[in-house]
Amino acid sequence: MHDDRALVEARLKRVLDERIRPAVYPESVPLAVEAWVAPGEPVPVAEGLAASHTPIEVGTRWGAPWATTWFKVTGEVPAEWAGKTVEAVLDLGFDERMPGFQCEALVYTPDGEPLKAVNPRNQWVRVGDPVAGGERVEWRLEAASNPVILGDNPFRPTDLGDRDTAGDEPCYVLTRMDLAVFDRDVWELIQDLEVVGELMHELPVENGRRWELLRAVGRCLDAVDLQDVGGSAVAARSHLKRVLEAPADASAHRISAVGHAHIDSAWLWPLRETVRKVARTTSNMTNLLESEDEFVFAMSQAQQFAWIKEHRPEVYAKVKKAVAEGRFVPSGGMWVESDTNMPGSEAMARQFVHGKRFFIEEFGVENEEAWLPDTFGFAAGLPQIIKAAGSKWLLTQKISWSQINKFPHHTFQWEGIDGTRIFTHFPPVDTYNCSMKGSEIAHAARNFKDKGVARHSLAPTGWGDGGGGATREMIAKSRRMRSLEGSATVEWEKPAEFFRKAEAEYPEPPVWVGELYLELHRATLTSQAKTKQGNRRSEHLLREAEIWAATAAVRTGFAYPYEQLDRIWKTVLLHQFHDILPGSSIAWVHREAAQTYAAVAEELTGIVEAAQRALAGDGDTELVFNAAAHTRGGVAAGAAGPLVETSSVTVTARPDGGHVLDNGLLRVEIDERGLVVSAYDIAADRETVAPGEAANLLQIHPDFPNMWDAWDVDAFYRNVVTDLTQVDSLTVEGSSVTVTRSFGDSRVRQTLSLPSDAKRLDIDTEVDWHETEKFLKAAFPLDVHAERYAAETQFGHLYRPTHTNTSWEAAKFEACNHRFVHVAEPHWGVGLVTDSTYGHDVTRTVRPAATGNPGTTTTVRLSLLRAPRFPDPQTDQGVHRFGYALAPGATVTDAVREGYAINVPERRVLGSGPVGPLVSVDLDEVVLSAVKLADDGSGDVVVRLYEAAGGRALTSLRLGFPAGSVTATDLLERPLEGASGYELDDGQVRLSLRPFELVTLRFAR
Repeated sequence: MHDDRALVEARLKRVLDERIRPAVYPESVPLAVEAWVAPGEPVPVAEGLAASHTPIEVGTRWGAPWATTWFKVTGEVPAEWAGKTVEAVLDLGFDERMPGFQCEALVYTPDGEPLKAVNPRNQWVRVGDPVAGGERVEWRLEAASNPVILGDNPFRPTDLGDRDTAGDEPCYVLTRMDLAVFDRDVWELIQDLEVVGELMHELPVENGRRWELLRAVGRCLDAVDLQDVGGSAVAARSHLKRVLEAPADASAHRISAVGHAHIDSAWLWPLRETVRKVARTTSNMTNLLESEDEFVFAMSQAQQFAWIKEHRPEVYAKVKKAVAEGRFVPSGGMWVESDTNMPGSEAMARQFVHGKRFFIEEFGVENEEAWLPDTFGFAAGLPQIIKAAGSKWLLTQKISWSQINKFPHHTFQWEGIDGTRIFTHFPPVDTYNCSMKGSEIAHAARNFKDKGVARHSLAPTGWGDGGGGATREMIAKSRRMRSLEGSATVEWEKPAEFFRKAEAEYPEPPVWVGELYLELHRATLTSQAKTKQGNRRSEHLLREAEIWAATAAVRTGFAYPYEQLDRIWKTVLLHQFHDILPGSSIAWVHREAAQTYAAVAEELTGIVEAAQRALAGDGDTELVFNAAAHTRGGVAAGAAGPLVETSSVTVTARPDGGHVLDNGLLRVEIDERGLVVSAYDIAADRETVAPGEAANLLQIHPDFPNMWDAWDVDAFYRNVVTDLTQVDSLTVEGSSVTVTRSFGDSRVRQTLSLPSDAKRLDIDTEVDWHETEKFLKAAFPLDVHAERYAAETQFGHLYRPTHTNTSWEAAKFEACNHRFVHVAEPHWGVGLVTDSTYGHDVTRTVRPAATGNPGTTTTVRLSLLRAPRFPDPQTDQGVHRFGYALAPGATVTDAVREGYAINVPERRVLGSGPVGPLVSVDLDEVVLSAVKLADDGSGDVVVRLYEAAGGRALTSLRLGFPAGSVTATDLLERPLEGASGYELDDGQVRLSLRPFELVTLRFAR
């Protein structure tokens, strides 16, 4: 037989595009359209419904960037359409290539009932099936003219990312507003042909099934009357019936489809627009659930449910009903789909506390899965947190984006720093916006790494980010693939159903130990420095507020601010969303974030000060309140006491120029360039700075990645570097040294000082930053031979190699730390601690013997600032202030202590006398992560602690208040099943902790 394959395939494409698809709506009449543009920000629904509208014609430009237009659409179904299915077709000027990234609208009845949304791939509203003819129809559309920011020319700088700079040129053209007859037979023919045609393309050319499908397509197309598609559709479909009924092979890959509409809580749109995206999408999904019995839809992010509850109660009522029916599934159990690299220990825990609690209280649903398809890598401390929250599974897809190394598993056990293992799945479909294309289904089956021992995978299915979610077309196509020869099988299932099946069939999956590092988007650890600083400071202010409010409540009857802390926590958690905290959102988002963080700081400072005043009492003794994790200045952690006088710091001239700082523990030499050329640990008789090198060296690189500007830094950035060594001034101010420098259009001022009682060099850095597409680093070349280094993560630290033996190690050229990085040889190490930065790199070089100073230099560089131009063209411009410190001779425990100290400053209050800690431990390796009152308002005291050094710890937890009992709990403060060994004896609890073990204890007063 002659090979006519290409001919038939080309014929299929043209006939579908030019004849069959247009025939879905064979008859139509125009609707009358009127419009009203809301002034400024979106108005309440009632106001939009009641507004006075003005006629507008199809073909008219509408919608300034970020504006809201209310359309009034009216019409009458022709009498001659009686008995037919009729829909409105509402095209606001959509580009079908970009669902989720342009205009959208929610359709209401005149009395305010939400019906569904219209989106680029979902433009219909059902009128009747069938209609009687003569019906009057009227709808109101709340249409958002969100501008296209990531369009045909991606990553070009644009001012559209903030309403203040976006201008007022209309973005869209009103394209079609019609009533139309919907031809179900033609629509079904399209689904048949798409499924058969797409499957055909995925099968090998030599496969007999492919040719069987090809011949069926040819016969089908022969039966289509191009002048009467509707009249010939049923006959044409009959030629595909046999090939569509052929069952799947017994060994076929099995896909659990989960309806999904991944909605970034802010990204290329502001938070307020996400509220409306969620309302539009959930309206679509509740509408679809009513007509599609097998469909299941899952939505994560408790915050998004809370938004529609608050702002769109009429939509929320439908969601709540659908949840109760069991097919609209709250998933993930987190407040938002947060970044997991940068949030601190408590914040990561509270993501699950607040997320799971919302789902339990609102819906009676407790999630066992963490759902994070789009997060930019996963910290090694996360498995323990997931387990401590009462969950046991994790889903993500993002690791498939890694540029260099292909992850070896799709289903596996992920082991965290403490040994906790979580059953984890990466969907091999490699998207969280599956649309049921044959290419996607075939890719999932081919790509699945665990063939032979497992055969289940999950496919999150639907258009995300406001694209409208799953569509009726996706469900129709999945129905045909439930059992189809040559294809993977597809069945709609809840996430938990998938995980139970996958776990049952794969009882001993492979294990991956340590962080799940994404080999992409590394610059998100640095972009938008003020957002990151706001997060870090908010986390530590929350720590202070809880400690002092709990202590004051127990000791003085202070009114513990339950509701206020709950609200603030949720605000901070929201801003840890994986495009806000990483700095990859538009300017509008980060501008508002700065305002929010300032308000949070003011409110939390008020709580702290009120609680401290209650504790201090009346008096004129200066008390130092210490909310850090360890004793400092003679004041215990969580206590307050009089200021302890300590030895002084000397500043002397350096013979070769510059100055010497000395506090008896550490001697630091600063040369005439303002660089640290020596940091001498006096007790250890050991130099910190590598021979011939200078520390606190600011370095600047060109930074223009190949794509994803705010997200990415590509390895070639290191090829060009400029050391900033020119000095404007070098002065002594009291017992500190201040250096100023100018470079490009920017200026930096650094103050270097030693505390009187610690082996630590504090560096306060202020940068007035006006560079473009540059990367600023602070380098510390250390005279330390180390093949690995420690970086703090949630409830502990992880080790990363300093070498690049393999491509896996080479890929980690930019990584995350929380408060410290620690580099060590046996018996001596160096800590570098930070108060607001996360990104860093660590490299090693070997000094040749010929230099006279052989050995290894391990260089730690902190990432301070970037200047990408997309999506915010003004990223990081302006004044920034960072605190970081060098701690020579530090152990990991010392680094933990200094990290808390730099992030939780002392507070001084006049009062009557010392305040003892509410709770204390007798071992520095054990850290109190939280001291608070129980969230249920019972007055119980909740204490969370962890072993921070990575070793076994035997310690006593001492109470500074009378308690009646102690109970081990999960993160949600519920008794932990099977927990034993915790007894209260004379105000103490003896604890034996495993490395990095996390424990939550609840004390009844």
